[in-house]
Amino acid sequence: MISIFQRVAVSGAFLGISLAALAQTHDLSEAQRRFDEQVAKCNSGSLPRPERDACIRDAGAALDRARGGPSGNVTTRSRDRRSTVVKPEGAPRPPARKRSVRAIVAPPS
Repeated sequence: MISIFQRVAVSGAFLGISLAALAQTHDLSEAQRRFDEQVAKCNSGSLPRPERDACIRDAGAALDRARGGPSGNVTTRSRDRRSTVVKPEGAPRPPARKRSVRAIVAPPS
């Protein structure tokens, strides 16, 4: 049988988890509200296109941080080492592409 102490401990743990989830929900709704306000400011028409795009990216990054989203970007090199690829952390790898073989067609004689 479960002792009263164990029941109290389990109940307290569930209460703590519930309160933490409730607080996080409030934080997420506040973060969403701030995001919506920032995007409205970005789209007010007072910023040129590059600054507007950067403003919206910054608002999205702040929302991602509040949600516990990706912590940053991962930089990798291509196989031939000629280019650097920057992608969000945790992004899936693109499917492997098969190399196409081009047929050489002789011109009609």
